[in-house]
Amino acid sequence: MAEKKAGVIVILSSPSGAGKTTLVKKISLRKKYKISISHTTRKPRTNEKNGRDYFFVNKKKFLKLIKNNKFLEYAKVFKNYYGSLKETIIQNLLNGENVIFDIDWQGTEQIKKKKLKFKILTIFILPPSKKELFKRLLKREKKDTKIAKERMKQFKKDVRHWKNYDFAVINDEVEKCYKLINKFINLQKKSNLKLKYNKKIIKSHVDYLINSNS
Repeated sequence: MAEKKAGVIVILSSPSGAGKTTLVKKISLRKKYKISISHTTRKPRTNEKNGRDYFFVNKKKFLKLIKNNKFLEYAKVFKNYYGSLKETIIQNLLNGENVIFDIDWQGTEQIKKKKLKFKILTIFILPPSKKELFKRLLKREKKDTKIAKERMKQFKKDVRHWKNYDFAVINDEVEKCYKLINKFINLQKKSNLKLKYNKKIIKSHVDYLINSNS
């Protein structure tokens, strides 16, 4: 009997509000793709469900999981902890399932440093503009300007990490962005060839995002 081929780790990261969660959900509809559901200490947003979007736990329980080395990665983001449980992820990968992560650059760096035997594909999502990003954040945070502005303060730090990823794409239109990500994943799964993309354009766009007021 042939040995089952292990799954691939697919990581999507972005500044808060750039659309990675929407893209992760679309990718998860593909055959043999599962979302890694993170544990978090933050409060659920409207329409979020425990066990579907996140596992919502208190800080005490989260810190106990850290102490017991249960996480593959974890990070503190905007005063809340987020982490991905190791055991379930490894088992899914060994069963041939591809596991998609919706995590920030801190978690990505931790996973890369683990030197896992599984192939890892890392993708960074960029917003089309700061104006559009702020608009998305306001919509998500139910027009809470204070929270949206806090996210924007972190934006400049987060966006600079795009260069540490295998692939970067501007999410100016969800379907177009999804197709580009799919193309990258399919190519990487078949070979070790990297999908060529214009890094100069991405760098120029990042510079624009960092320095512009809109």
